[in-house]
Amino acid sequence: MMKKSWVVAVVGATGAVGRELLSLLKERHFPVGELRLFASGRSAGRQISFDGQAITVQALSSGCFDGVDFAFFDASDAVSTEWAPQAAESGAWVIDNSAAFRMHEGTSLVVPEVNPERLRMLAQKGRNAISAQDRLIAGPNCSTVQLVVALKPIAEKWGLKRVVVSTYQSVSGAGSIAMDELSEQTAAVLNTGHPTPSHVFAHRIAFNCIPQIGGVKENGYTSEEQKVILESRKILGLPGLRVTATAIRVPTFSCHAESVNVETLHPFDLQEVRRSLESMPGIIVQDDSLHHVYPMNVTSPGDAVEGASGRDAVYVGRLRRDESVENGLNLWVVSDNLRKGAALNAIQISELILQNSPQS
Repeated sequence: MMKKSWVVAVVGATGAVGRELLSLLKERHFPVGELRLFASGRSAGRQISFDGQAITVQALSSGCFDGVDFAFFDASDAVSTEWAPQAAESGAWVIDNSAAFRMHEGTSLVVPEVNPERLRMLAQKGRNAISAQDRLIAGPNCSTVQLVVALKPIAEKWGLKRVVVSTYQSVSGAGSIAMDELSEQTAAVLNTGHPTPSHVFAHRIAFNCIPQIGGVKENGYTSEEQKVILESRKILGLPGLRVTATAIRVPTFSCHAESVNVETLHPFDLQEVRRSLESMPGIIVQDDSLHHVYPMNVTSPGDAVEGASGRDAVYVGRLRRDESVENGLNLWVVSDNLRKGAALNAIQISELILQNSPQS
């Protein structure tokens, strides 16, 4: 018989994704029996309200994961590298949103709507019958999540020859301090004509677009672009897929948008593509440009469009043929990066484990 409640740990509980994850645990009625919250030393001692209880944030320490069933990591690569394996060794299922383990051989990199098969198999064995490495599940980069959800039905029916993606990523992807910087700079520019100094970004972000997210590699790509390329191949099970990416930071507070150009291996009917996307779990198609209906980050009351901010879905629209190549297709994809791109995907992974687990 399945346990009715579980011991859950959240590492990075005070960050933007951590706060979103706590909200979703409550919203989705995840069976939390005991909740342990962890953050950096400077946040230790703070109290966070969850389900009517004030829970004190702790610093990570030896033995802190003893008895934990699920450990969610929304922290830096360095923190995850040190502590996520310890949590897995203690017996917990670990869902890690950092980049530390995503491309490790043997580590599952999961978007439940796209590639649940291996995780389902591991869960059916039971966590006591699998290795600590198998209990450590990686969540992809936020931009990768929405991309592969949109690509999955196309790959299944028509095959993928090449994918070109340009991302337009909100500042929330860089954390709460980045959102504060955009807010402060925008107010300063409007009030004085001059922005406040930039600390999070290399350049002012207010009223600007910055075509670099992450460090630059030897090939000229940024680390963010490399993540999208490599993670998409792994999740879709297409190691030879031709993918190129350009990642751009834009002055919006929530949601990432993507312009996606696809070349399929086989000819497609555009209406059939639309129907396949509409039937894909996790996707909402908004595609009526004549009436100004297409995915957007946010909307105003009375709009005919549902904005992606605060929503679970991946929104897809602006479907049209790319007439410059054979079997070319253009898509516009928008999703809430803190929600589906991180916190929600992590919880969906844990729900998938629970659905398939024989453990009591």
